[in-house]
Amino acid sequence: MKLDNLFQSLLLTGAVVLLIGTPAKGKEVREDGIGESSTRWLGKSTLDDKVAVTDTKSPVSAPSSRKPGNFQSQIASYLGRVKSDKPSQNIPQLSKIELPATRAIMLVDTPTPTNTRQSPPFGNGFDIEAGELVQGAGSPNPETRSGEQVVLITGVKVNPTDKGVEVILETSKGEQLQLVNRSAGNSFVTDVPNAQLRLPSGDAFTFRSEKPIAGVTEITVTNFDANTIRVTVIGDAGVPAVELFDSPDEGLVFSVASTATSTPPQQQSQTQQKPEAANPESQTQPSQPPAGDQPIELVVTGEQDGYSVPDASTATKTDTALRDIPQSIQVVPQEVIKDQKITRITDAVRNVSGVTVQKDINDTTDSYNIRGFSTNNFLKDGVSVPFPLINPSPYNIERVEVLKGPASVLYGRLEPGGIVNYVSKQPLSEPYYSGEFAMGNYDFYNPSIDISGPLTEDKRLLYRFNGAYESSGSFVDFVNQQSLFLSPTLTYKIGDATTLNLSYNYVNTDAVYHGGLPTDPRSFDAPRNRFLEEPNDGMEHTETHSIGLNFSHRFNKHLEFRSIFSTELQNYNNGSGVFRTGSLQPDGRTVTRDFAKDIADIEVYSLQNNLIADFNTGSIEHKLLFGVDWTKLNALQPFFRAGQLDIPVASIDLFDPKYGASAPTVFDSGSSVSGTFSETSAIYLQDQVTLLPNLKLLLGGRYDFVNNASSEQPVDKDGNPTGESTRNEFSGEAFSPRIGIVYQPIEPLSLYASYSQSFVPNDGRSRTGEVFEPSRGTQYEVGIRAELLDRRLVANVAAYEITKTNVLTTDPGDRDFSIAAGEVTSRGIEFDLAGKILPGWNVIGSFFLNDAFISKDNTLPEGDKLTGAPSQGGSLWTTYEIQSGNLQGFGFGAGVFFAGSRDVTLPNTFKLPSYGKIDAALFYRRDNWRVGINFKNLLDTKYYESTSFGDIRPAAPFTVLGTVSISF
Repeated sequence: MKLDNLFQSLLLTGAVVLLIGTPAKGKEVREDGIGESSTRWLGKSTLDDKVAVTDTKSPVSAPSSRKPGNFQSQIASYLGRVKSDKPSQNIPQLSKIELPATRAIMLVDTPTPTNTRQSPPFGNGFDIEAGELVQGAGSPNPETRSGEQVVLITGVKVNPTDKGVEVILETSKGEQLQLVNRSAGNSFVTDVPNAQLRLPSGDAFTFRSEKPIAGVTEITVTNFDANTIRVTVIGDAGVPAVELFDSPDEGLVFSVASTATSTPPQQQSQTQQKPEAANPESQTQPSQPPAGDQPIELVVTGEQDGYSVPDASTATKTDTALRDIPQSIQVVPQEVIKDQKITRITDAVRNVSGVTVQKDINDTTDSYNIRGFSTNNFLKDGVSVPFPLINPSPYNIERVEVLKGPASVLYGRLEPGGIVNYVSKQPLSEPYYSGEFAMGNYDFYNPSIDISGPLTEDKRLLYRFNGAYESSGSFVDFVNQQSLFLSPTLTYKIGDATTLNLSYNYVNTDAVYHGGLPTDPRSFDAPRNRFLEEPNDGMEHTETHSIGLNFSHRFNKHLEFRSIFSTELQNYNNGSGVFRTGSLQPDGRTVTRDFAKDIADIEVYSLQNNLIADFNTGSIEHKLLFGVDWTKLNALQPFFRAGQLDIPVASIDLFDPKYGASAPTVFDSGSSVSGTFSETSAIYLQDQVTLLPNLKLLLGGRYDFVNNASSEQPVDKDGNPTGESTRNEFSGEAFSPRIGIVYQPIEPLSLYASYSQSFVPNDGRSRTGEVFEPSRGTQYEVGIRAELLDRRLVANVAAYEITKTNVLTTDPGDRDFSIAAGEVTSRGIEFDLAGKILPGWNVIGSFFLNDAFISKDNTLPEGDKLTGAPSQGGSLWTTYEIQSGNLQGFGFGAGVFFAGSRDVTLPNTFKLPSYGKIDAALFYRRDNWRVGINFKNLLDTKYYESTSFGDIRPAAPFTVLGTVSISF
């Protein structure tokens, strides 16, 4: 059997698994009703030996109902249940099961006692043999790290209380959670090393609340690593008073007391000797909320809060902490997108080192230059979009992840510089409603909505809907566009271990064609608003339908299956119109033009099947990813061109344009229907190995089988064939490896090194009829990732060298053919910084040096720089929001974006000049309202961002955008 047939069989198998679903499983039940998870260490505060336990008869609904009880009787009852190992043969029906009484473990924050007893294997717990509580060593439990089931926290809620505020980690398995508590400076820190923050859709999230009550600077809940949640409560002047409740009805509850209502630490130390004194009902309640302790009601929506993101899926196709990835990856979260008021989502990558945006036609389809290599491919939710006609809409994008360096080991054919992944917003388990209206100069109007929540009472069926309309002009004369974006998404939780997600995106855009300025240094003298086409040619129409079906099932705590099917259907029709051709004429003023009709129909289908397994070989942990991918592309493009010689179109003056050229009525030159067809099958394997807690290894390899074809058929003006069709077919194979290692000498510092390869098929054949070998990129990278300021600020430094071989160059034996003998090299250093410096003060910045040049070629001069690749660049954006006082909620931001000069042509003849621009923002938040105003290119700098398709594209001058938004 051929390998590609084997892939088809594997893909079919994945589809069958998706359709069949999951069979029900039985499990032995003890007579005492306690499952395996009941035998665990009872967590307690590291700050005192004594623990009060509640055993009430009614559900816990508020902190006031969580009362201390008899700890000794609770432990005795617990030990009695554990000793019962006899399996029950009488399993009652669900309708006859009597729900257990509510139980809570209350842990009070007090000074750490001296304890010489041997510590339990993890955190703090009850020594069953000794019959008493002991303090843990504070290190992760090896059993937890080696395969114990990770508890999913599906939401975080914050509710006001009479003492302050409570933070609830929502889960139905709160009794399985394990705790390690400690104090650090003014912070109370709890690690939960067998849990992860995950929305019902499977997405990770981070919760952060600044100044929630008096005396507390910040509360954060975040995924510390792949299976640990860290809860941090930072006090203003000292360690805050924190109580922990383990409630089966709610999950894990952190009750944080305000300094205005909490008992002083000395008094707490005394009163906790008597659990009955801790009863909140016995305390005198204030008649009014104290200043700074305003009632709040927050529900985490799953959107990232802050500029620093702890993990990403792009680098490994698994949820892995960035600190454990041996490759440079940066994330631009939702908060940055909002603060900078990004209306073209591609602009988000300006915050990432080594990446520049290359503008294409009408600024609707952009490409990127990453580490010196240009690419117009990107990922949408981890699925490759190889032939984009239009950018993803920013309105349903949660964050942008940029993986730098070769990514073929997971995503197939890609340029070695890197790839951009747009991660979509997903349905939320709690109601969320948001609306925004933005307007600015150049007739920019943009209303949008974002609503989400459950459709059923059990919250198994969730929805999210993003919609937006844009009507805008441009600083370029006669250019305008209108677009409509609709994106409904449904998530159905079939069972506790099975989830199905269905998404649909619709984009409809009409825009005036704008081809930029000629590729000539004299174009810099032309005004930025110059339009070289005809004003009355009509609109280009682009329509895109994207459908995604995502299925996931966890067979057990060690094995998970994921399958993603997606399709993208695009139609492009420019009607007919005049367009600029070639460079300036020798007089330095005249621009030649042509007339054409261009239509494109594109279909892209993708299927990914992934199996993820966690297991151990001795003391070594493995996270194994096995995947099978299939992608098919069909692109049909009729192109009707008048031709300069047969039916000339009037030229135009670059500096004194005269419009009104007549349109040709026939097409008798260059008319054809071309087609591009591609099918790729791939199989890959990746292993994330934990050799030691601070030493991690990443190994991976992928084998791709590519079949490409292209065709061209001459046609007349009506599309009838006028000649024979030509068709070229070629196929190839490529293996892409990756290996990397991460060493963490101290917890917040990661040192890494990696080796990886990529490939891109070479189209065409040699003069002897042989198929070219794919071009291959090879990268060596080393880097340092540091988590600073108590992990609020993350810095990354990377150095790399990339060599791309098998680049097509002219055949010295016959200049009409090519050979795969060229080589280009890119090397550089990058620095990225993102996070929070102080409460309310966020920053994201970057800087890079890059040298991308031709290292071997038959015709081009060696040493010439690659086009569109600046030799240096950087960015710095920061915002500050006032945290208290009369101006609380008022904020401001500013940033500078810089790029060095870039060569425009090969061989190098001239460059786009370097530039630096300044942006700024003012905003004010009040309750659930936000108003803001953004100033882009504040100093009205004239610059050229990039060049693509032989065009020079001026950037927008000074621009103002105002927004008003509300969410509830």
